[in-house]
Amino acid sequence: MNNILKSTLTTVVLASLSFGASQVYAVDTLNQIKERGKINIGFNDTSMPISYVVNGAAAGYAIDICRNIASNIRKQLNAPNLKIEFIPLTPGQRMDAIMNGRIDMECGSTTNSYKRQQQVSFSTNFYYTEVRMAVKKSTHFEDLSDLNNKVVSTSAGTTSTQYIKRDSRGRDVTVRTIYGHDMDDSFNLLVKGKSEAFVMDDNILAGLIAKSAKPDDYEIVGPVLSSEPYAVMLPKGDEKLKALADSTIIGLWKSGEMMKLYRKWFQSAIPPKNINLNMAPNRSYLNLQRRPTDAGV
Repeated sequence: MNNILKSTLTTVVLASLSFGASQVYAVDTLNQIKERGKINIGFNDTSMPISYVVNGAAAGYAIDICRNIASNIRKQLNAPNLKIEFIPLTPGQRMDAIMNGRIDMECGSTTNSYKRQQQVSFSTNFYYTEVRMAVKKSTHFEDLSDLNNKVVSTSAGTTSTQYIKRDSRGRDVTVRTIYGHDMDDSFNLLVKGKSEAFVMDDNILAGLIAKSAKPDDYEIVGPVLSSEPYAVMLPKGDEKLKALADSTIIGLWKSGEMMKLYRKWFQSAIPPKNINLNMAPNRSYLNLQRRPTDAGV
């Protein structure tokens, strides 16, 4: 075997580790960013107050976190003028965008799940949400049993409605699920009467209700179906980028800056309508604050 062939084979082996039918490839996103001269950040533009759009620009709790990560990327690459582009994505697009290299990271309401970890990586978690359901007050729905033989909406590419059957109170409940293109579309199915409940993360529900034309017509009800951590989604196998993202987020937790961001986006008036969601941090969020982790669900 000649030296050139031997070197090529060695490179292939080192760059690719096989696990059954799947493969994990070594990735150097920071080097790609440096060569490109730009950080591409995907985000969900309909997940107020986590990530959304204000006056044409990305805004929200997760967006501020990712701006901190981007700032540390600039420092590590010694590239203070490195550009940042925020790319809006639907929930159904986000994983493909990471895996095909369209974006370098994804910042929004993405659950850090063990299933997703087979294809992508996640940073240390920055938020914990509770999955519940939004309904019209006029229906007087209060529990999962009220959903039996009803139409329930959620967003394509999300995990929410599966938890109805997992809850002991929902095992005998039969629902028909319809999917919206994104969060706004899914909520509009409820608004237009095409669904009778929208099952989703409580912070997203609160934001959609608050910015709706008639917020007093809706309420968040029912049991907590799941507590789920949000994290920055990253390319699989890129340990350098993950280490940078982790150190940034852990630093925000330990310094108290993360709680300041929480108060900014969940307990203060936020644009564009100066709405205050008045959401107290839940128990899972406070536990995460005490002990930051990248554990999924």
